[in-house]
Amino acid sequence: MRAVELAVLAGLLATTVAAVPSGAVAQGSVAGAGQSSRFVPGPCPPTLPHGVKASCGYLTVPEDRTRPGGRTIRLAVAIVPARSPRHQHGDPIVFLPGGPGQDAVSDIPVLTETGLNRDRDLVVMSQRGTLSSPPTLTCPEIDRFYQQRIGLRYDAPSTGRLYVQAVSACRDRLTGDGVDLAAYNSSESAADLADLRTALGIREWNVFSHSYGTELALTYMRRYPQGIRSVTIDGVVPPSVATPGWTWSSVKESFDNMTGACAAQPACRRRYPQLAAVFTHQVSRLEAHPETTRVTVPGVAGLVKVVLDGGALMNWMIRASHTPADFPMAVDELAHGNPRLVAEQWASTRLPGHEGIFAHGLSLSVWCSEWVPFETAREQLTAGLRAFPTLPISVLAQAPQLAFLREACRAWDVPGADPSIRAVTHSTIPTLAISGSFDAQTGAVWGRYAALTLQNSHVVTLAGVAHGVIFNPCGSHVITSFYDRPDHPDTRCVASVRPVPFIIGPR
Repeated sequence: MRAVELAVLAGLLATTVAAVPSGAVAQGSVAGAGQSSRFVPGPCPPTLPHGVKASCGYLTVPEDRTRPGGRTIRLAVAIVPARSPRHQHGDPIVFLPGGPGQDAVSDIPVLTETGLNRDRDLVVMSQRGTLSSPPTLTCPEIDRFYQQRIGLRYDAPSTGRLYVQAVSACRDRLTGDGVDLAAYNSSESAADLADLRTALGIREWNVFSHSYGTELALTYMRRYPQGIRSVTIDGVVPPSVATPGWTWSSVKESFDNMTGACAAQPACRRRYPQLAAVFTHQVSRLEAHPETTRVTVPGVAGLVKVVLDGGALMNWMIRASHTPADFPMAVDELAHGNPRLVAEQWASTRLPGHEGIFAHGLSLSVWCSEWVPFETAREQLTAGLRAFPTLPISVLAQAPQLAFLREACRAWDVPGADPSIRAVTHSTIPTLAISGSFDAQTGAVWGRYAALTLQNSHVVTLAGVAHGVIFNPCGSHVITSFYDRPDHPDTRCVASVRPVPFIIGPR
């Protein structure tokens, strides 16, 4: 780590620690964990993907642990056996997915394809509020808005109002069904995990977490460290710093690394010598003069209307980080009057047919209680200006992937979390902080930041890899080797991982 970066992170860490009251909840002492919680074996939920072999059941927990005797909810649990039972270890791996709002049970096939359950059972519990664990905080109203937004100006106030309307409609429906939206948060979910380990009679287990799951993992290991053998945080979201404006740093780190990778490849450097400047110019140009086009999208009948403004292009870049080979070519074509490639990729991010699957309500309950109250709108804008000082204010005013979140949170109307949720995690539990250098959602810098207070941690960054290092062959190898030897994971493949060769388009 560069000395300057280390100093900046250490300063940020000191500021964050000072911001949390000394009377914050102590590790392992969150009130109510274990009360009225029990595991009942039973049939697997209908959301379990076809072909997955698992033993299932559900964990019954209080919806709100601060209200003894109140309503209970049931969380779906699936236990996938190790592939190699003859070499099976007794300490399973529990999976914490991203989002917040992704359904863990539905994700089982993508995990087993990586070999995560090679010689350890995989314990999967769908987080409260997600698809497999009713009450489900899915919001088809928001899904339909996202499909509509492809044909609207991304950061126009009128678009924001439509988003808030969708959020309000979802809230009214869920609260009308008696759902306590304030009970769906990281504190309750961390207690759910502690209860699950005890209820299953597991003496010790390992944690694999991805994206928002790392925020939950860091909260869990701080509050309930008992019985945790090791933790992997893949694409790190530190609870102590996560806010809407925090997302700008990851976009900037990814952007610098992708454009820097182009400059490091001679053919790309010759063909696209000013890639970074061309991209930022296109953001400003489109924000002043949006372009409307119509493109074909696989799985969608007819042509799809797409409006590209500066905000849409910035958020398209996040999508491009996952398949970066044509990123320089797409930017160059856009600059020369051909927006087709960018428009097709932007439209493909929101395909119809997936309504009511992702739990947008859980996202809002977490963000609106744990992120938004701890940052002002001015601080959010300052973070954008720090990352991209030349871009239009209208673009920078909307945090990447979280446009109009502050307005949405006013409609969602959940109380702010206790400041203790923002505490820094200090731990001696062996931890692997693993990131990709192209990750535009959770920049690699945040793995290094989290590791500063994790005494037995290993920090690994894979060059040219985006969000989700577990899906890279080297990344999955490092992770599984870490569970075998938490003191000494096998990282030899990391040096051989390089960004993909960029496609050089015709002039």
